[in-house]
Amino acid sequence: MIKEKGSLVVVGTGIRTVGQLTGDTIARLKTSTKVFYIIADLVGEQVIKQIQPAAESLGRFYRLGRNRREAYDAMVERIMSAVRDGHRTCCAAYGHPGVFAFPTHEAIRRARAEGFEATMYPAVSAEDCLFADLGVDPANPGCNSHEATRFVLYKKAVDPSSGLILWQVGMFGDATYRPEGNRGQWIHVLVDRLLQHYPEDHQVTLYEAAVFINCPPRIERIALGKLADAELTPATTLYVPPARGDVLDEETCAALGIERAALAR
Repeated sequence: MIKEKGSLVVVGTGIRTVGQLTGDTIARLKTSTKVFYIIADLVGEQVIKQIQPAAESLGRFYRLGRNRREAYDAMVERIMSAVRDGHRTCCAAYGHPGVFAFPTHEAIRRARAEGFEATMYPAVSAEDCLFADLGVDPANPGCNSHEATRFVLYKKAVDPSSGLILWQVGMFGDATYRPEGNRGQWIHVLVDRLLQHYPEDHQVTLYEAAVFINCPPRIERIALGKLADAELTPATTLYVPPARGDVLDEETCAALGIERAALAR
């Protein structure tokens, strides 16, 4: 008997699993012969278990106080072992499976490198929820998005005329696994970096998307200079709105024949 060749599909549960699971995701969960999931939400876990009772959590690879990369590598190897064994493998991740999700990207990369079919399906991410809840349009006046620690360590450029989204501020400066975050232990380093480009009284927003139906998101606006005193969790995202307006390149605008009145506001 010829062994069936394995495959991999990566799906997302959305931020609010109940209501944001797509038809494609549900179908993949039902028809795969091996299902894994990486979800911290107990309700989301129950939903997946109802669809596929044999689904296996990859959360068991996390170790308190250990580098998260160690857990990610173990997750990827577990996924790939199922693919190599000939399973139609599905891995479900919280939110969008390609946003802040090293294991899913690496599993797909490795599967393809080994000659297996591998696909990712999109889903609702925390950024999608932020745009909706805060009324932010990333196209106007623009938006930059960074993981908070990398933003500082790699000295990412700052454009005060565009919005800035900084992820995982509640785990800033920490590469280890801590379910409760580090409660802003080093957040002052991030604040110092931002104060090089924004005034202390610039109003920023602490945001956490709603995970459950009928529960509001966290939308807390504070002065940037007070950020070090704020309550932060691993789910906290920081949105920094523009501090100044755009500067129009009049010469290029004229060369393109675009009138100022025609530009989107």
